[in-house]
Amino acid sequence: MTASPPSDNGSAKDRPDHLLSPAERRIPAAVIKRLSLYARALQNLERDKVEKVSSTELARALGLNSAQVRKDLATFGQFGVPGFGYPVADLRKQVRQILGTDREIHVALVGVGHLGTALLSYAGFRRQGFRIVCAFDKEAKGGHVGEEQVPVYDVEELEARLAEHAITFAILTVSVDAAQSIANRLVAGGVTAILNFVPVRLQLPAQVTVHYVDLALEMESLSYYAR
Repeated sequence: MTASPPSDNGSAKDRPDHLLSPAERRIPAAVIKRLSLYARALQNLERDKVEKVSSTELARALGLNSAQVRKDLATFGQFGVPGFGYPVADLRKQVRQILGTDREIHVALVGVGHLGTALLSYAGFRRQGFRIVCAFDKEAKGGHVGEEQVPVYDVEELEARLAEHAITFAILTVSVDAAQSIANRLVAGGVTAILNFVPVRLQLPAQVTVHYVDLALEMESLSYYAR
């Protein structure tokens, strides 16, 4: 997930720390990733009716150390009570607010091949607050895909549908040859965050955040350790 651009509603110094974007606060990417891990752990604790958790317990659940947990959370403000720990429900709510996942986020997917179809059927996105509301493919014949029955449009409708759904977040699963041109169109259509499954580095404006997921690269890395 990427942070929103700086708000026009007052300068950064006029807003609480936890409402500032990572760009404004210069938060390291590694901290944001760990914040997502904390959110997932807290979700599991809340599901199990756990009311409070210590930094030591949270660290143990994630294979971290307690000092790292306390430092990460302190980056965004004061949480918890010394000697008591963190109220699980309250901390999860605040972490989700920091990550921007305290609301439903509409997502577009471009490229409805085997991988794209699998992602459209993945229920985990919805559980974490992400809803794929439309998909695009150059060979689209209409219809819907996945349990959520996501409508699939011809890629020629891309800009119009992005505007219709006010989408700023997209998943890219197209061919290598098409990736850059489609990414350019996504950005022109208002997208500021892209999850890219295509094994190619995209050349995009600095204000656009791109996260790369290269499955083959991950397998190669795993192969090294499997030796």
